[in-house]
Amino acid sequence: MKVLANDGISQSGIDALEKAGYEVSTTTVAQEQLINYINEKDISVLLVRSATTVRKDLIDACPNLKIIGRGGVGMDNIDVEYAREKGLSVINTPAASSHSVAELVFGHLYGLARFLHNSNRDMPLEGDSNFKGLKKAYAKGTELKGKTLGVLGFGRIGQATAKVALGAGMKVVAFDPFLETANLELDFFDGQKVNFEIKTISKEDVLKQSDFITLHVPAQKDYVIDEAEFNMMKDGVIIANAARGGVLNEVALVKAIENGKVARAALDVFEKEPKPEMQLLMNSALSLTPHTGAATNEAQDRIGTELASQIVNILG
Repeated sequence: MKVLANDGISQSGIDALEKAGYEVSTTTVAQEQLINYINEKDISVLLVRSATTVRKDLIDACPNLKIIGRGGVGMDNIDVEYAREKGLSVINTPAASSHSVAELVFGHLYGLARFLHNSNRDMPLEGDSNFKGLKKAYAKGTELKGKTLGVLGFGRIGQATAKVALGAGMKVVAFDPFLETANLELDFFDGQKVNFEIKTISKEDVLKQSDFITLHVPAQKDYVIDEAEFNMMKDGVIIANAARGGVLNEVALVKAIENGKVARAALDVFEKEPKPEMQLLMNSALSLTPHTGAATNEAQDRIGTELASQIVNILG
């Protein structure tokens, strides 16, 4: 049985699959050559991340395909329902990268609260000639402890982010249309644990109460944060989007930064990936990363082994 991990897979995943008797290829096949490759090599399992799309034409053209796997959470690059109608198993790894995304969000939030994204740019340029000027410019940072984090979307990643916030001493408020209450268990060293119960509130209340806001919602037709939502927020709010490009209106964000409603913001995802708008790339109020929320060694290991275990369970 052959597995093609077209967008790569961790060594731990390869090892687990090979141990179970599967032949694993990590060749990256161009999208337009994928159908031929799958059929010629008699591939049974196609694993992708976000780079490769699996649409109806591929599903129809590759009758020997049994499983489509997505290393990660969102499966918007796969025609999931159609594949399942055709008898294929479609799997993903929704829990594997939750904490990685949460830590990236907090990397951004801590950086924005203390102007690290600007200071790291300016110190190499002016650190020797304008040290006192830079010190004055960046001396009005804020602490996260005691502040309120608003979480929009309280699924696995939203809850993982809330756990980091609680560990940092923040108050957490959350909105999720499908969830009324979540019990969060924080694991500390030596087996110590603390439990928190978070009752979700309305989106409007989250926007009004929060000092910091983070989005953890799936891709959808309309913006989750648009001009009307920005207007509900506190003046000087800091916001992060590490969910999906297109859930936050980037034009409205820039406007909200210009009028002082939003102090600073973090973007890990963009409406126009892989070519984000230049006005975002050049905006000094933004802390930016190239869609790396789930990209840690630990997450990739978990994704690989989790996919392997699901494949073995399905195919034996």
